[in-house]
Amino acid sequence: MLITKETDYALRILRSLSDGGSFTVGELTEKEQLPREFAYKILKKLEKAGMVQIIRGAKGGCFLDCDLKEISLFDVIQSIETKTRISACMDPGYDCNWRKESNANCMIHGRLKMVQTAVDNELKSWSLYHVLNGLPETEESILN
Repeated sequence: MLITKETDYALRILRSLSDGGSFTVGELTEKEQLPREFAYKILKKLEKAGMVQIIRGAKGGCFLDCDLKEISLFDVIQSIETKTRISACMDPGYDCNWRKESNANCMIHGRLKMVQTAVDNELKSWSLYHVLNGLPETEESILN
């Protein structure tokens, strides 16, 4: 799993919208220094995920349509990325030739599954509110 430029851009768009304002795509791209060709595509994905709303027309714009405290970093990544697993064998329905041929469990798969679960849980533990405002998620993270 990798946080791609697209997810980075999505986070930057959400940062701009987090103050409750409404912005045109052009304003967002200028404010966050984003390539315009990606911004609308990303906004459509965020709209589909219920995080933003897009209103077209002369008085239109984009605005936040969710509570940042209820949306996790995991949710954003899932809404933007097509591949969110650390290995292809983590994908549901992955057909592993090695396991078929050897008729055995793969220790690598088992360990990678543990890593994937830990990564997913960590991403789920960070609300966008905390990520976008630079705040620690928990008291424990302040101590670390």
